[in-house]
Amino acid sequence: MNKQQLAAKIWESANKMRSKIEANEYKDYILGFIFYKFLSEKEVKYLKENDWTEEYLPELTEEDDETVESVQRNIGYFISYENLFSTWLAKGKDFSVQDVRDALSAFSRLINPTHKKVFEGIFDTLQTGLSKLGDSAASQSKAVSDLIQLIKEIPMDGKQDYDVLGFIYEYLIGMFAANAGKKAGEFYTPHEVSLLMSEIVADHLKDRKEIKIYDPTSGSGSLLINIGKSVAKFMENENNIKYYAQELKQNTYNLTRMNLVMRNILPDNIVTRNADTLEDDWPFFEDSDPVGTYSLLPVDAVVSNPPYSQNWNPTDKETDPRYAEYGLAPKGKADYAFLLHDLYHVKKDGIMTIVLPHGVLFRGGEEGEIRKNLIEKDKIDAIIGLPANIFFGTGIPTIIMVLKQKRSANDVLIIDASKGFVKEGKNNKLRACDIKKIVDVVAHRESVDHFSKVVSKEEIRENDYNLNIPRYVDSSEKTESWDIYASMFGGIPAAELDELKDYWKAFPDLKEAIFEQTSSDYYKLSVGEVKKAIKQNKDILAFENRYADAFSGMESSLYQELISNIMVLNISKTEQLLSDDIFDRLSNVPLIDKYEAYQLLDDAWSKIAVDLEMIQTEGFEAVKKVDPNMVLKKKKSKEEEVQDGWIGHILPFDLVQDVLLTDIKNVWKEKENRLSEISSEYEELVDSLTEEEKEADFMNDAKDKFVASKLKKALKSDSIEPETMEKLRIANDLITEEKVLKAEIRKLSAELESKTKETIESLSDEQTFNLLKEKWITPFIESLMKLPDHMINELVSKIDYLAKKYEITFEQVEKEIEETEQSLCSMIDELCGNEFDMAGLAELKKMLGGE
Repeated sequence: MNKQQLAAKIWESANKMRSKIEANEYKDYILGFIFYKFLSEKEVKYLKENDWTEEYLPELTEEDDETVESVQRNIGYFISYENLFSTWLAKGKDFSVQDVRDALSAFSRLINPTHKKVFEGIFDTLQTGLSKLGDSAASQSKAVSDLIQLIKEIPMDGKQDYDVLGFIYEYLIGMFAANAGKKAGEFYTPHEVSLLMSEIVADHLKDRKEIKIYDPTSGSGSLLINIGKSVAKFMENENNIKYYAQELKQNTYNLTRMNLVMRNILPDNIVTRNADTLEDDWPFFEDSDPVGTYSLLPVDAVVSNPPYSQNWNPTDKETDPRYAEYGLAPKGKADYAFLLHDLYHVKKDGIMTIVLPHGVLFRGGEEGEIRKNLIEKDKIDAIIGLPANIFFGTGIPTIIMVLKQKRSANDVLIIDASKGFVKEGKNNKLRACDIKKIVDVVAHRESVDHFSKVVSKEEIRENDYNLNIPRYVDSSEKTESWDIYASMFGGIPAAELDELKDYWKAFPDLKEAIFEQTSSDYYKLSVGEVKKAIKQNKDILAFENRYADAFSGMESSLYQELISNIMVLNISKTEQLLSDDIFDRLSNVPLIDKYEAYQLLDDAWSKIAVDLEMIQTEGFEAVKKVDPNMVLKKKKSKEEEVQDGWIGHILPFDLVQDVLLTDIKNVWKEKENRLSEISSEYEELVDSLTEEEKEADFMNDAKDKFVASKLKKALKSDSIEPETMEKLRIANDLITEEKVLKAEIRKLSAELESKTKETIESLSDEQTFNLLKEKWITPFIESLMKLPDHMINELVSKIDYLAKKYEITFEQVEKEIEETEQSLCSMIDELCGNEFDMAGLAELKKMLGGE
């Protein structure tokens, strides 16, 4: 399984296992055990790198002072053999929840003193939660045993970018968040929002050799980690990134630390604190003497998603250096308190991004004063309005605000990104193209119609420092108008055709080719089939050739980049290189949305990257591997995982069959197609039966199928009508042919699967390269080549709509109404009834204009 499949499998099982335990609580248990497994395997790996062998591991005890000290010094903690995760697994039925309690207690005792801030208390949530996994030691032991069996498959040695552990950890946090309702906001920022903030920050910091990043409301740590990953793409040494995190809630704080440690971030680069950000400013002070040892922490970037509109205590904080220059946030809404805290820690050349409720843009009072001060001091760089329902557990409209300590500009970039998303379940989700567009607009400070505007300080002052996005950017759909003349007399208004000016500019002769001008202000269609006329237009044909020319050579370029360099390419940087290439190719091609093309790339890349990670991690021979196809089947009322054939480790069986086993695959397809035809013919035959025939013995009780045994008996009867007998003969032939076909298909399927397995395992390198090309490159190029058709179809739809909009005039409608009324009056004259009916009909006739 690849990392997505493994993560989905673990989530599905974990979600069933949690039963009635809240998702928000259960996440702490499974994630805690995953972390313990990581620490155990990290220690074993360290020992094996230092001449320990598997046979010596049982000698790993607390009594061996020299080894304990060596392990603590190098990895920050010590776990004895009896407490290793692998030892728990080896115990089988002898394992009990007490083993876990003893192990966690020992872990706390054996942390290296210099790493206490990273590891101390990290398992407290898990330890106190064990009792909630059952009402007895036996039930708790079973629940824990099931959990550790579930996660034992997760690999812990994330080589290169193939960070399976990190992916699964993030996936589970996301899935638990989706099921945790309002509590999700305590620990999770959706990955897409996190990625958007990360890319904005990374673009600002891309030339730096050493970077400090800080999240004062760190939750699970995902936001901080994503910032680190985005920034690392531009750095030679990712160990030059230092991570600072502060979190109030103990269980969430533990998630932060676990997440950072599991990403193999050096312990010396992890500085965390469990404290109230607004009460205890970050954290460069000793707990024993906070006032005397305080020193400011300046960082390159601050990122945060604080709790929205939270109560806080502003008493005696007027002189707090974080707020003194701008003002104090109101007691009932701490949003600006968090923002000013973040800004205080940003270096002069640094940047911060913060998620806030939409209300911070326009609420008055103390918040209005703070907003005014931020604008006048040129601290607000950009405001990004996000789609509704993008966060789990809340539908509150939200924004991202980007601030800098020192800016050369005195304007504010305002972006309305609320319309760009895809619906996923109950929530909305930013697509890759939405993120890319926002990041590009922020980086280039562009004004884009209906999307963004660079707003001067003067205009903001004129609006009394109200930053409500619709005041500056109108992203609403244009209200449709109806031309009175065209509605009465027909025709297409020139003003409405002018709205398609971008098309007429790109295709100068197209308008005249499909429209006839009937007056200075109106046109009519001059062709019968709009789509056919457009597709045959010389401007359109030239455009299609121009588009094809723009992408000529891209297939060979992709082959060189992805396949020739398969073992050495940098996965995290290659998508950006490909994106830049596509944008360059489209730079002189009008009407094609480059972000639509980017989305096609990202859709393809999400699959390509997984394959590349596996190939670079496991070696090129991984492409020539097959895996058992494991499925869940019920056995004695219990679901068990059993093998059901084989699947390609990287290459899908269908692809290999279509490319290398076409003869046998075509025979199989023909038989499958015939089987489908038989099914249709059978249904048609049943539908053709008379009611009397359906009541006969040869039909089942539901009257929708022939009973084979009784059908054969009926065929020998002399009392059945010839027409019915012919139907029975056809039915019998179909049933017999279907039975033979199914047996042949079973045999052929088994043969095809066996040959596919053999073919994959014996592929030459050349064949392997070609199959990877067919899997990765060919579908992507085909999708790119469809973009002109999408554009043309959109134009056709717009023209068809305009033509139909005014096709039927009010005069025609009035005439039809009149004719219908006259017809109805004539029919009323033919009706008869009692005196009340006739009186009612007479009144109706009068209303319709009759006598």
